Amino acid sequence: MSSLEWACAPRCYQVTKNHLRRHATQEHPLKQLAASVAVLENNNPLSLALALEGTDPLSKFARQEQELNDPLTQMASEYTLKSKRSNAVDPEDNTLNWSTRRLGILNRFTTNEKLSLSTSFLCTSSSEGGGENFKAQTVVADKVKYRLEQLDHFDDGSMRHMMDLTQQEYIQRFDQLKQELIQSWHSDQRVKALKIAIQCAKMLSDTSVLHFYPSQYVLITDILDVFGKLVYERLRAKAAGAPGASAVTLQREREAARDTCQNWFYKIASIQELLPRLYLEMAIFKCYEFLTSSQQETEQLLLRLTSQLRGIADPLVSSYVRCYLVRVGAPVTSSKFYIRDNFNDFFIMYPQIFRLVARYNLHPEIITATAYLQLYAPALDFMLQCLMHKSEVYAEEMLSECKQLKNNGAVLLSILNSSKGEFIASHAHEFLELINNCGTPGISKSQLLRPLGSCVSSCAPLQEQRVPFLNAAFQTINTLTDPNEYINCVETWTPFVAQYFTIHEVNRLLGELNTRMCLGKAYEKHYGQLQSILTRIMQNYRSIELLLIQPHFLPYLDLFHKESVRVEVCKSILSYYRQNSEEQTCDAVVTNALMYLGKILNDSVNALTVEDERRQISQLINGFINKVHFGRDLEQQLSFYVEARGTFSNLDAVYITLVHAACKLTMRSSNRQLSKSLGFIKACIAYCFITIPSITAVQQKMDLYLLCGQIALRHLCLGQADACFEAALQLVNELPTVAVDFEGKPRCLERYLVAYLCNMLATLIVVPDSPEQGVLYFLRLLLEIVGRRSFKANSTAPTIIYLHALDMLYVQSLEQFPYHIDGVVSNDALYGHDPKFLVEVNNLCGQVVDAILLQLKSLGAAQQLRTQAQLSMELFMRIVRYADLDKEPLCQLAVKLWLLANKSQAELDSETIPQTLCSVEHFYKLVKDASPSRAQTIAKLLLRMRDS
Repeated sequence: MSSLEWACAPRCYQVTKNHLRRHATQEHPLKQLAASVAVLENNNPLSLALALEGTDPLSKFARQEQELNDPLTQMASEYTLKSKRSNAVDPEDNTLNWSTRRLGILNRFTTNEKLSLSTSFLCTSSSEGGGENFKAQTVVADKVKYRLEQLDHFDDGSMRHMMDLTQQEYIQRFDQLKQELIQSWHSDQRVKALKIAIQCAKMLSDTSVLHFYPSQYVLITDILDVFGKLVYERLRAKAAGAPGASAVTLQREREAARDTCQNWFYKIASIQELLPRLYLEMAIFKCYEFLTSSQQETEQLLLRLTSQLRGIADPLVSSYVRCYLVRVGAPVTSSKFYIRDNFNDFFIMYPQIFRLVARYNLHPEIITATAYLQLYAPALDFMLQCLMHKSEVYAEEMLSECKQLKNNGAVLLSILNSSKGEFIASHAHEFLELINNCGTPGISKSQLLRPLGSCVSSCAPLQEQRVPFLNAAFQTINTLTDPNEYINCVETWTPFVAQYFTIHEVNRLLGELNTRMCLGKAYEKHYGQLQSILTRIMQNYRSIELLLIQPHFLPYLDLFHKESVRVEVCKSILSYYRQNSEEQTCDAVVTNALMYLGKILNDSVNALTVEDERRQISQLINGFINKVHFGRDLEQQLSFYVEARGTFSNLDAVYITLVHAACKLTMRSSNRQLSKSLGFIKACIAYCFITIPSITAVQQKMDLYLLCGQIALRHLCLGQADACFEAALQLVNELPTVAVDFEGKPRCLERYLVAYLCNMLATLIVVPDSPEQGVLYFLRLLLEIVGRRSFKANSTAPTIIYLHALDMLYVQSLEQFPYHIDGVVSNDALYGHDPKFLVEVNNLCGQVVDAILLQLKSLGAAQQLRTQAQLSMELFMRIVRYADLDKEPLCQLAVKLWLLANKSQAELDSETIPQTLCSVEHFYKLVKDASPSRAQTIAKLLLRMRDS
């Protein structure tokens, strides 16, 4: 029993709701407004006004002045605009850009062998290399003198031979050489820079480490490019002359630049060795623009250099020299005659390559024939792309030359890699015939089929040619006996099949893969390719539902025997299904396939699975569960949820989704006939009631029990509602004090518990008492559970819960509750405001107030004065509104609470006391007319409040 005798006062005033005034709007109130503000141009203070469309007169006047400029200003602005348009550069075509290829070559052609480097410029100290012995001189005579001394110094045989360098050290040495060349040039040591370039060019004749030669070529030609750029920029600056110089002076400067340019070419022509002489001339080839006056002269120079290249014997070195010639020629001329001549010379030299191939076949420890032929690919690919760029005539010529060439595999491979997709698509059958007839040593048919498959995937042949072309191609692919070659070819051709053919061809492809890869368990070594094939099919095929129902699809998944790989494949399939399947499905085959995939993911979850992995798998499974929809067949829908519950037993998030789905199903069934729907609703609620205990998280279970109880109450299933509410309340003491969020940080759950129990109390208002449980059973159970639960020291949570319980009890004392559920007979109609019921309510109110007072006392003992004062005010206002103040103990309690709050007034906000006083005055006005006696009591209380 309570020590305080409480009595609820009847509500004697009308509760009104202040509705907001409605008005039409053109924009959604929560939509973010996009304000476009122009950037200030030329620090013009009027730009902001223009951007914001200012309408003040001064801004308009200034804008008119700005728009109506004088004619000269308008002409100047128009000229500036035209110049900007003329200088606008079209999007760069990277087809002929070598810089986009260099990184790929460096990554592809590597070696573990030790490398050697010979140079006289990589010294440990500057004194050894003469870095500080020869400083820039300003007098012409001194320049000549010191340059002669440099020549003597560099010719004294001071070459340093660095042996046993790793690849990384070798690359670092070349970076040092590049920096040394740039430093020498800027310190006016031109001869030294030239010597560095010559020594680098000499190294390109070294083919001792064949695997590394393409990368070596890239590193050295980078240095030569830097040298050529330095020479060209110096000549261009010299020819431009000083700003503002006269025409005579400019002409004199151009003549001097021309003489200097000729001098550079004379120096290079005096180099004795052929290879460095050719490389250095090509490195500064752009400088010929100071000597030539027509495009024809430039073409003649390129043809002369082409003929000189015939003196290089090594076919690999010769191929890369020709590649460098094409590199320097492509930017300066659009003519391709010199490239065609280079290919004519290359085809003459081509048989010599295969004599070397035959020699290396006898010594595979040096290099294999396949690896040797691959060394030519970067040079040939670039030369062919430059030749066939925007010129289909040369592409036709190269294809004809390739047909007549013996051992044409290397050239055919480069044509496939370099040609445009449209050209290959229009000659697809010719290329396929060439591949079938190819017998080049070191070039397998799979190497040729892969680029062909890539090309037709991006640009397919004509519609009527596709089927015979595909059949012919796979006849050749199926002849490949090596599983590695076979799977690599199929991987490349998969997008072509998936993109341009029906699901039947895709299914047949999967069936052939199943057959071939099961032989000798070949699938164990090719999980990556098998996974890539499936990914490419899903990326390029339009309907993933059609793919799921194919006979060979699920057997294809059986090829992935390794569990980790199988899980990743299932994740990929479900992810594509979630992203690309917008429609709902009720197909039994699709549903079974999705359930099979989900079961694999569910079975992979164990105690060691990290939380992020669980969340990812749960999201994928929830994605397809939400898309399975059987329309009006609600029983079939519930059966699917029952099956899913048994299948996905390891994932709490999936169970939560299933409970929510069953709750939605309950709401959908409300529209059916009452006799049919009531039994189905009870079945859905029973499904939820059975499923919720399997969830691990207490917080989730509490939320779901409350939700299911509310839905059961909505559908007049009172027994099920009582069971759900009781189960929810019994879980309160199992709720942990602290939870860990996604970031691993602890999060206190007291705020959640307060909000949850307040929601529960609001629901319990309309829940009728069960005759088996007694008066206000659920409220008593809630108060008992809160009393047993251990909260943090000096926590306000129990007091707040008790205050809301007091609100709920006051509503129970009213003759009519503020809200109801249709069809549910709540306690106001059940008890009919019976005096015995009101006695029970008053007794519970007294117990709740006693509990609140105990909490306030403990807060005062802990010196939590601010919290104590705030809660005292809350209880004070509830006593004023709910209690019968004619009873002196209640009135004295209200005064004591007011004094307690005033005592800690310094701890409260400055507006708290005045606002509370205003609230009591407002309440007095409400009850003044309806209940004069109660108003008189409140007036006395107001006097005592003001006096204090």
